[in-house]
Amino acid sequence: MRNKGCMSAGTIGIALLVIAVLVFFWGKNGYNNFVTKEQTVNTKWSNVETVYQKRANLIPNLERTVKSYSQFEQETLTKVIEARSKATSITIDPTNMTEQDLAKFQSAQGELSGALSRLMAVVESYPNLKADQQYINFQREYTAIENSIRSETVYYNEAAQDYNTSIKTFPNNILANFTNFKEKPYFKAEAGAQKAPEVFTN
Repeated sequence: MRNKGCMSAGTIGIALLVIAVLVFFWGKNGYNNFVTKEQTVNTKWSNVETVYQKRANLIPNLERTVKSYSQFEQETLTKVIEARSKATSITIDPTNMTEQDLAKFQSAQGELSGALSRLMAVVESYPNLKADQQYINFQREYTAIENSIRSETVYYNEAAQDYNTSIKTFPNNILANFTNFKEKPYFKAEAGAQKAPEVFTN
């Protein structure tokens, strides 16, 4: 009876060791997978910030071009400059980003988009400014960057969805909660976001 008891205890011990090893490797692989997917999200977010910054960098040249036309409505230009300042003042840590953070960022960028659109509409009343080569160059770069913004936000959302699905799927959600991996927010579509920016031509 003693031998059987010892054998039973030994078998249980081996079984527990096997289970512990399996849990360890599952946890290690799962954790590394979360890290990889989160790094992808962070990279995509960096790309989003880059294209928005490129758009912001266009505005000083636009300001100089527009200011050369003394008759232009300065209030419209001022609103663009103020919206740019607000948009570029928001910084976000993608590792701790919340829905509120992203909503604030997207709202500020949306204000800048609206201000730029209004300015470009007003320019239609100024044929000389509209035909200025510097302004034409701005239009081309602006259109390209707006298209890049749409693409990069889609890529970010795809990466965030892949990551979120991974950490919310059972039994990964247990490991994710234990290791403090949190869900990433998404960019939400804005009215007219599916359309290319309207650029007025000569």
